[in-house]
Amino acid sequence: MNLEGRKITINKSVNDLVELLRNPADYEQLMPDGLQKFETRGDGFKFGLKGMPEIALKIDSVTPEKVSLVSASSSLDFTLNGLMNSINENQTEVQLLFEGKFNPFIKMMVEKPLQNFINSLTDKLEQL
Repeated sequence: MNLEGRKITINKSVNDLVELLRNPADYEQLMPDGLQKFETRGDGFKFGLKGMPEIALKIDSVTPEKVSLVSASSSLDFTLNGLMNSINENQTEVQLLFEGKFNPFIKMMVEKPLQNFINSLTDKLEQL
């Protein structure tokens, strides 16, 4: 299952974004409204949103081109990538891409909430 967020322009340099996205605690400000739990864990974080199970993510890599978050749970196999393209020294284009390997039943249950989550993350990023 692949989901895409819309491309947005953020008024920060790609280097500023890389520094922000290296720190697990900084992801709290990107979480959608309805955040009920957020805790950092070494190289990642765990969060809970109203009406959804808790999700644990690990920061896999952060480069000037891409940030990659992977599921920290062995029962869920997915990756959330943020592609970054420097427009100029003060602006960066960003797009979120979700790739998950789910059975058809799980896909049917999670596709709409995940798309809403990606849209909310995109909105929060745009406000940076």
